[in-house]
Amino acid sequence: MALSNTSQGAIIISIFLLPIVTYLLYTRISHEKSAGPLPPSTEITNLFIYPIKSCHGISVPSARLLPTGLDLDRQWMWVTFPSYEFLTIRNMARMTLIRPSYNPTTDTLTITAPAPNSIDEKLEFSIPAHPTPAWLSKNTSVVQAQIWSKTTPAQCYSTALTAPFDAFFGKEVRLVYKSPVSDSPRPLGSNGQKKYLGRDASTCFPDLMPVLVGCESSINELNSRLEKAEDLSIDVRRFRPNILVKGDKPWDEDRWKTLRIAPKTGTSIWKLGADSLKLDVTQRCARCHVPNVDPETAEEHERQPWDTLMKYRRVDEGIKFKPCFGMLCVPRGGGGMVDVGMKLEVTEVTDNHWYVTGF
Repeated sequence: MALSNTSQGAIIISIFLLPIVTYLLYTRISHEKSAGPLPPSTEITNLFIYPIKSCHGISVPSARLLPTGLDLDRQWMWVTFPSYEFLTIRNMARMTLIRPSYNPTTDTLTITAPAPNSIDEKLEFSIPAHPTPAWLSKNTSVVQAQIWSKTTPAQCYSTALTAPFDAFFGKEVRLVYKSPVSDSPRPLGSNGQKKYLGRDASTCFPDLMPVLVGCESSINELNSRLEKAEDLSIDVRRFRPNILVKGDKPWDEDRWKTLRIAPKTGTSIWKLGADSLKLDVTQRCARCHVPNVDPETAEEHERQPWDTLMKYRRVDEGIKFKPCFGMLCVPRGGGGMVDVGMKLEVTEVTDNHWYVTGF
């Protein structure tokens, strides 16, 4: 019995496609095998949010994971005036002395900083942590804030609140805010671009990705080297992670590809949503000299940990001129609560991470 033209066409297409599909599956399986077995689950030991970019962080017992990162994390940013260019600890270590604190009872952020030429006096103001559109309309104006080479719409606060901080910076500045739910989201660059990530994603004011995960096992290994070299030990907060976990072997996180935060016992993952606590690991975090700054004192070490990291942590072929610490991630869904004590599971590994430079 003769085959129809449609059947003949389907057979021909299958003959051509079968080798391609087989190759793709073989390549994926080969990568997964060469990357090694999945590591055991590990415990989340701390959560950090940094409400204002480059300023002091807050350790919190729990935080909501949004598509743009942890709630209240880097949703505010200091900028110059009138250019609205972002200000960073890279150029002004003293920014870490600006301390936000969160009051859950009143849902407010209070921002303090040492007053210039004073031992006891402090600069201070308070703002809603989750401002309503009506509040923003009354107290802010829309500006184009520049972060690296791109601009994004942001809400600029009235100088009636922030003007005293001009003295801290030694120049005129403004505070801007970007809501995690925005009509003009800030799209991800680098490995977070749609052509690499496979979907559209955005964030507020992080340099690159919404979430940074760090491991205690790796900071402990680094500290063992620093202690031998200079009798020095540093706190992991210098690396400004959002999620800190115990970790398995030091630096084993280099091969993470996808992560899942296990909900507490008795909470259905279907109730949360299948992707609500999942993260895609886009790349290793390439480091600048910021970890040389002590976040408590703003003192900057001339050499460490940069010098030590440069000796053995230039491990990403895409950015060999910088050392790496921590893994940058993008939430798949968002909306679930993350608590200290939860388990972090690595659901996929890879040996194919490649840092794409550019913001």
